[in-house]
Amino acid sequence: MRSLTTTTGERPVAVVTGATGGLGEQICRTLAHAGCAVVAGYRSSADAAQTLAAQLDGEGHRALPASVTDSAALARLADDVATLYGRCDILVNCAGTTRFVAHADLDGMDDALIDDVLATNVRGPFAMVRALRPLLEKSTLAGGAVVVNISSIAAQTAMGSNVIYCASKAALDNLTKSLGRALAPAIRVVSVSPGLVDTEFVKSMDDAWRDEQATRTPLGRLAQPEEIALAVLAAVRDLRFTTGCVLPVDGGRPLQ
Repeated sequence: MRSLTTTTGERPVAVVTGATGGLGEQICRTLAHAGCAVVAGYRSSADAAQTLAAQLDGEGHRALPASVTDSAALARLADDVATLYGRCDILVNCAGTTRFVAHADLDGMDDALIDDVLATNVRGPFAMVRALRPLLEKSTLAGGAVVVNISSIAAQTAMGSNVIYCASKAALDNLTKSLGRALAPAIRVVSVSPGLVDTEFVKSMDDAWRDEQATRTPLGRLAQPEEIALAVLAAVRDLRFTTGCVLPVDGGRPLQ
């Protein structure tokens, strides 16, 4: 694997929120393998984040609190990253939340759930960028700093775990475009938009349902976490003239 490089020869610094989730963990591992010093951001899974940071390839990794709905906590995170590294080259907004509620069950989407989904999936990524912007602007990454927002095909298809989750991912993709314009040229912003990913959570669900989802995808299977992580790496390392756009990793699902 071709390593990421900085103009000063240092390891790039990558902050990943939601680091202990199925996607977040694989993204951390892939970025570390590519040469990054990774900050594994967590909300409540401190032990799991510490274990992950200790297992990553290379040196310079840390597990730090990163509750994306708490702006004061994110200010402390930015201070910690500044003290430890002096800059941030890559931010991956992977923290997210949802709950299965049938789309027709409007009463099942109570206000508390709506607020939690929107605060985590939309306000959270914005708050992370706001907190880390000064450090991102100090990036020495070849091609400039990069923010990668982990979105979902639900933003396009309006099919997903619930109505508000779909809306939150559509808002996140719009945020990617707005920030791509607002933060250029120093910081690029890209959404990586997976289809259904075969994480441990998805594997725990009904086999018949999983098989049905695979048959609805032209490539005939679900995405693997490694494929999402490699798309993140490509957005950072290879697509240096790309910003404000959505990169689908969905097996062609919208074609069906």
